[in-house]
Amino acid sequence: MIAICATDLSAASEATIESETCLECLGRIGVEEIHLVTVIPSNVHAGMPGIDFAARREQALDRYRSVIEDADFDVEAHVVRGTPHRRINGIAEAVGASLTVIGSRGKSPLENRVIGSTARNLARTTIVPLLVNRIERGADEPAVVREHLFRRMLFATDFSENAERAFEAFSYLRHATQEATLVHVETPKDPALPEGADPEARLAELATKLEDWEIETRTAVHQGDPADEILAAEVEYEPTTILVGSRGHSRLRRLLLGSVSEDIVARADGNVMLVPPDRTA
Repeated sequence: MIAICATDLSAASEATIESETCLECLGRIGVEEIHLVTVIPSNVHAGMPGIDFAARREQALDRYRSVIEDADFDVEAHVVRGTPHRRINGIAEAVGASLTVIGSRGKSPLENRVIGSTARNLARTTIVPLLVNRIERGADEPAVVREHLFRRMLFATDFSENAERAFEAFSYLRHATQEATLVHVETPKDPALPEGADPEARLAELATKLEDWEIETRTAVHQGDPADEILAAEVEYEPTTILVGSRGHSRLRRLLLGSVSEDIVARADGNVMLVPPDRTA
């Protein structure tokens, strides 16, 4: 399995790359090759006064490469220019990646409304599963918020086709997962099941599959706003990562947050893994 690790050479990126437990978890799920991707924004130029971008970049990438190689991964580095999320997606497609990993310090009051960060742009455009690795905010030398990426998973499902696709990720996550909580949120605005269907029974079916893999599993049905209830479940169960499917978006949502998955990326305390729709379907 090939993984993309997107880095902007910030402290948040460094925390993701240099976390021994994060790398260990990637190895457990079958990642063998990691591609470091650094995107230079089009408005940044090497000749800008007072900043030696090239030297700083090479030093950082050499350090990251050494850390990853010491963890027994094959490593390639890509330095490209352009719009970060577009170039990251392009490289993911070109190398046949199965996962993109990006560090993010999480929410701020402004970020709760307007899409701006690379992590959130990737959340609505990614072509492969995206792991947003949450990093401490406000620390000079930040660390990852929750280690052992896949040890305790919170899987949120509306029983849609894309939610089923997200659940299939357990076929490889199971090698690093010990506990899982399966959550469905009932809402009168957008009924996810046919009339008379039993969400608890559907969750129990999914739980049986995970228990066959010796994953300790619980289920819960909530009522209310999906994003609010999923985040409440995160507080209650303290998973290391929330796993959710992303459904794709209208042109309006390219400007303002609207989907449950994007809301979770913006507001979750811990890591979030998004699985996009199958583009070939």
